[in-house]
Amino acid sequence: MTDADPIDWLTVPDLVELLGQSPSRIRRLIDERYLLAARVDGVLKVPALFLRDAAPLPELHGTAIVLADAGFTDAEALEWLIGVDDSLGTTPIEALRAGRKSEVRRVAQALA
Repeated sequence: MTDADPIDWLTVPDLVELLGQSPSRIRRLIDERYLLAARVDGVLKVPALFLRDAAPLPELHGTAIVLADAGFTDAEALEWLIGVDDSLGTTPIEALRAGRKSEVRRVAQALA
């Protein structure tokens, strides 16, 4: 992934400032799949869409777990979440933000 992608990316220092948490706490949120991150141009970054009201999107954690159970790596899960899924008619992350959590998780389970 590169910064040329039409996604707003946040670095760990950005997240520290935005969430008011320590860098180690931000990394723990990533390790525990409350947030998913990718290396973008060599820097660990999180899509801004994964946050709402200065906190990780609550629906993201369970969805990331479902994807991990389906055999996705964190990088593959992140890519799926920000890419358009034809069965949803939008990106899975936008569907989650729109309150379609059950539908997104059902599609994710079917990918296993």
